[in-house]
Amino acid sequence: MSSESAVSFLLNKIYPFFANGVQIWRGVREELIYLKGELERMRALLKNADAIEESDEELKVWVKQIRDVAHDAEDVIDEFTLLQTYHNHGHSLYCALDLLSCCVKNLKAHYRVAKELQTINIRIKEIFLVHKRLLPKLNSAANGSIFTNSGRSTWHDRREDALLLDNTDVVGIDEPKDLLVSWLVNGDSGREVVSVTGMGGMGKTTLVKKVYDDVEVKKRFKPRAWITVSQSFEAQDLLKDIIRKLYSEIGRQVPEGVDGMSSHKLKVRIKNLLQKRRYLIVLDDVWRINEWETVKYAFPNGKLGSRVMITTRNSDVASTSCSESGGHVHEVRPLPEKESWSLFSRKAFQRKSCPSYLESFCEDILKKCEGLPLAIVAISGVLATKDERRIDEWDAICRSLGAEIHGNDKLEDLKKVLSLSFNDLPYNLKACFLCLSVFPEGHLIKSMKIIRLWIAERFVEAIEGRTLEEVAEDYLKELLNRNLMLVGSTTSDGRVKTYRVHGLLREIIVSKSRDQNFAAIVKEHNTIWPDRVRRLSIQNVLQTVQQSRSFPQLRSLFMFGAVSRSSMRKYLSNGFRLLKVLDIEAAPIKTFPREIMDLFYLSYLSLRKTQVKVIPRSIGNLQNLETLDLKHTYVSELPVEILKLQKLRHLLVYHLKIESYAHFYSKFGFEVLSSIGDLQSLQKLCFIEANQGCGMTIRDLAKLKQLRRLGIIKLRKEDGLALCLSLESLTKLRSFSVNSAGENEIIDLQHLSSPPQFLERLYLTGRLEELPSWIPSLHSLVKLFLKWSQLKDDPMVLLQDLPNLVHLELLQTCDNDILSFKGGGFKKLQVLGLDKFDKLSCVKVEKGAMPCLERLTIQRCKLLKRVPSGVQNLAKLKSLQFFDMPYELISKLLPDGEGEDYEDVAHIPEVYSAYWRDGGWDVYPIDSFKEIKNSPSSAGTVRRSHELRPLWKV
Repeated sequence: MSSESAVSFLLNKIYPFFANGVQIWRGVREELIYLKGELERMRALLKNADAIEESDEELKVWVKQIRDVAHDAEDVIDEFTLLQTYHNHGHSLYCALDLLSCCVKNLKAHYRVAKELQTINIRIKEIFLVHKRLLPKLNSAANGSIFTNSGRSTWHDRREDALLLDNTDVVGIDEPKDLLVSWLVNGDSGREVVSVTGMGGMGKTTLVKKVYDDVEVKKRFKPRAWITVSQSFEAQDLLKDIIRKLYSEIGRQVPEGVDGMSSHKLKVRIKNLLQKRRYLIVLDDVWRINEWETVKYAFPNGKLGSRVMITTRNSDVASTSCSESGGHVHEVRPLPEKESWSLFSRKAFQRKSCPSYLESFCEDILKKCEGLPLAIVAISGVLATKDERRIDEWDAICRSLGAEIHGNDKLEDLKKVLSLSFNDLPYNLKACFLCLSVFPEGHLIKSMKIIRLWIAERFVEAIEGRTLEEVAEDYLKELLNRNLMLVGSTTSDGRVKTYRVHGLLREIIVSKSRDQNFAAIVKEHNTIWPDRVRRLSIQNVLQTVQQSRSFPQLRSLFMFGAVSRSSMRKYLSNGFRLLKVLDIEAAPIKTFPREIMDLFYLSYLSLRKTQVKVIPRSIGNLQNLETLDLKHTYVSELPVEILKLQKLRHLLVYHLKIESYAHFYSKFGFEVLSSIGDLQSLQKLCFIEANQGCGMTIRDLAKLKQLRRLGIIKLRKEDGLALCLSLESLTKLRSFSVNSAGENEIIDLQHLSSPPQFLERLYLTGRLEELPSWIPSLHSLVKLFLKWSQLKDDPMVLLQDLPNLVHLELLQTCDNDILSFKGGGFKKLQVLGLDKFDKLSCVKVEKGAMPCLERLTIQRCKLLKRVPSGVQNLAKLKSLQFFDMPYELISKLLPDGEGEDYEDVAHIPEVYSAYWRDGGWDVYPIDSFKEIKNSPSSAGTVRRSHELRPLWKV
């Protein structure tokens, strides 16, 4: 991790030793006091050192020395705590504070710790001696310079180069340019802000410069001024720059005394100058919202139609700056495949065509560029110097593009642009972002997984009144807003399910991760390992790598892909005494590795998708465990010793068994423990099996005050009262899922008088005597699944007024032959699924009902012969899907004389029918359905899908 991060995390580990009068043995105490003071001094100096170290080799060495000494000090403290834990084995396992304040039995060990800390403090003194020579550079960094003088001028030269590009040097710019021009010249007469946002290298400056130079824009706005802000932002310098540009634009001399003016007087001067003019100001490369706040009051908000344009990497800056004026935000998207190839081949082959034998290499390189214009131009420029006959050189670049970025001077600017956003992060977010380097290339990173990992690594700072998970969610949003992470997939109710990192940006953080000794990535058995390994990610390596080595400093171990059983065992036996994170998902093991039981610091353990069946009683030794992920294993019972894990926050124990029909499956959890309420730190508990006669155990759930997600299966009617009493105490619950003991077993939830007011997702699978009266009061509810409910009355009347419901799935919910969606109902519903309504013959959609509906799925409703009446009223409907529905209904949708309902669905972009055949779905687009059905020879136009699933299983 960065040096500032390493020092800050170590300080956070030291501070508790001096809290509340904790007694520490003499010798150790003195060394810790000195260490704390020196680290605090170091942290103040390091705030900007990480950003400039790459441009100064001497500073880079100095920063590395600090990082190493911080890591060594952390190892000493952790090893000592661990040693004392073993010495106090006859008592309960104390936390580090108690261990160091109690009577230490092993004085020799204590003396050794004092000597090791003394050695570390001597090293720190030597490091500070070097600091005297580096002080001017560090002061320069503290004043806002990101590079050394030569580095900074080079960077600004490169930004200015983007303003000089000819039209032949850019592609895919016409459409967004026309859109931005229309926003500038049209719209309200008041001053509006137009923001352009996107990740570094996406071409924001190039696009806005083309807009700025547009003939219509030049004609409409006088004066115009282009101001480059960048990271070296100083308020007064920025205001002075604006004044100089404006006076130059109107052909007047800059007034005397401007250089000595205060910020307030500078703003007044700008405002007076622009007061009666229709102006256009471009603020290029704005990093933080305070930069906009500094200058916005200098731009008068008259009625002449003036405009301000902002380019920024930060989505928050873009949206906030536009919100007050009702302006517009344009997000620059990656170049499409066709435009990417055009730009690439134009640069790489000097406007000639690409030789056919090089096409596969070029396509692979373009995939890694992911439509990033700067990357395409930079890399194609390197390839332009290569001999087209040397196929091996092209192959080498394709295979080692990451190394090329760091070793080729022609790609230095690309590296700088991609690194700037990382350097701008605060220390804790730098560590969080580097943590993403452990995931393989192209890996979709689950949001909850990365949150739990960050918490286990202690990267998340505690904030009063908020859970660590909530703070970590903000970290994710911040990285997303800064365009350092991209959305991989979302849930139906709009939450981000998975994230990913741009391929080239990932190469940057993998390199930084290696240079800063944050993590080692092993993809080949002959990989050269660093001397110190703190995090280890093994990716698709079948052979044991350097198995004779031990890694006492290792904090996290990840295994991705194919790893042999013997290799995995040897890794685990390497003495990872300080390990906090162990993720061996999908490892080829059938038994719980006994080596895990010695990992006192272990906070995160994932055995997901392994074949483990039994959890040993010694699991109680892992008293620092916070996450136990046994999802998709064969574990069905947990030992009572699990109740010793008082820090456990996430307990995931369940697996699914797919039945013969694609979307039928059985869910298996674990037998509920009689004192489950003892685990009072739990936030997620899925899935417990409500055993017969477990009413008192269900009532014990009321003690889990921190619970945010709860899943229960095999619930019986007689447990309903106890469950309702517990739910009334779970005020923080966000997601609740319950399955009855059988399809006809009643779920009795009528006793709940005060449901959790923040409940967002509710899944009820089982028979309901009537719809629970409290459901319509759930104003936070965004997703509702009702399965096997068998209600006597149409539930739509009670559900239609839920103000935030986005996704509704109904399977065998009621016996009605008609379902009616009334005008004005379901105002925010976007996804609707109807399944197995055996008596349903008619669906009515009144005008004004479901105005936001985008996806409608109907399946296994055998008596439904017509498309929903009023479907033409669903103006935003994008997809209409039919699963295993009668041909009589489908035939009415065909675009010919027989298609009575074709006109009603003609406005919907995607209409298809799917049928389950031989373990997969045959998907028929409606336009070709009749042709396919009548002519088997045209069956090739059918889309065959083994992954397609009806929506209610999403």
